[in-house]
Amino acid sequence: MARVTGTFERRMVGGEEIAAFVPKPLPPADPPLEIGTRMQEFLRAAEHGLSRLDLAGEMVPSVEWFIYAFVRKEAVVSSQIEGTQATLVDLLNYEAGALPEPRDEAGVLELCNYLEALAYARKQLAREDGLPLSNRLVGEAHRRLMKGVRGADKQPGEIRRSQNWIGGTRPGHALYVPPPPEEVPRLLGELELYIHADDRLPPLVRVGLAHAQFETIHPYLDGNGRTGRLLVALLLEEWKLLSQPLLYLSLFFKRRREAYYRALDQVRTAGDWEGWTSFFLEGVATIAEEAVQSARGLFALVARDRARVLGGASASVAAARLFELLPRHPIVTVPGTVKLLRTTKPTAAKAIGVLENLGVLVETTGRRRDRTFRYAQYVDQLRVGTELERPA
Repeated sequence: MARVTGTFERRMVGGEEIAAFVPKPLPPADPPLEIGTRMQEFLRAAEHGLSRLDLAGEMVPSVEWFIYAFVRKEAVVSSQIEGTQATLVDLLNYEAGALPEPRDEAGVLELCNYLEALAYARKQLAREDGLPLSNRLVGEAHRRLMKGVRGADKQPGEIRRSQNWIGGTRPGHALYVPPPPEEVPRLLGELELYIHADDRLPPLVRVGLAHAQFETIHPYLDGNGRTGRLLVALLLEEWKLLSQPLLYLSLFFKRRREAYYRALDQVRTAGDWEGWTSFFLEGVATIAEEAVQSARGLFALVARDRARVLGGASASVAAARLFELLPRHPIVTVPGTVKLLRTTKPTAAKAIGVLENLGVLVETTGRRRDRTFRYAQYVDQLRVGTELERPA
């Protein structure tokens, strides 16, 4: 007998009959979640991968490099899943104050909002008098996520008071219809209780369950996907599975988007919590290992280039100082460098020139004025997976 994970409530919306899904509370029951041999293998690999990723962050001189880089990568990919056309390079150009127009300026603002929302939530969790991991905290993060961008007119930070649906232009043709609005407060309350309850299940499994339940509830009129994936990052830190937000899990969901949505749907229609959990754990294991390799590659590149900068005949204190800032400012301009180094325009231009002559920085505009310089090899390694998918 298949597990029943909720009920379908039939009602009329916009003159059409819909079947809104109302999930049962976590954890899975009747029967309980079965961690079989295959899931155990994924779980061990995922836990091992997270441990290695945490260690990789601790072994570098500045974990802030990787937090800066990997949080931005997650922001970009999570937003691209929802249709944003901005890329990592667009975001880095925007942050550097570079002139090239992004292909999706509104999308860049969405990325900046994601960074602000995550920073806000992490700061609250780190403060003794801050908000705990709760629906209120998630709501405040959602408010920041949606500020001034697509969906800003759809009650940011507020639980929806109307019926929404996923897929299809009309509710009657929807791929999935979340719970009726009057059920949402209760369902979110149950999810919050589960997050703070004792449970025999491994914490990483519980993260996957919580993400799926949040996506099923779909508590906001817009921005649910990004908020649900942000919740994963917060839970990983809150439950001490990672000490820093170094896992860009959205890349796995982007690569396997159809499987991602199918696994979530199978929970609702077939009670397949095991399938979803295995998929989630596979994603964590895969991306954790890739992030470890990426961290090693970026660190090796920086170490190699540092030796070139310090050993170069034209080496200068300003050039060396600028180089050390590049992992957190991989795209620079002369005016931006003046601010970074707190120096004069000639000194900033000379420092950039030194790094350009060494092949560390590459000029990207082809102009004589208002030029932009990129730490090209660093950005090229980091941007893997963040470019837009080409139409088939």
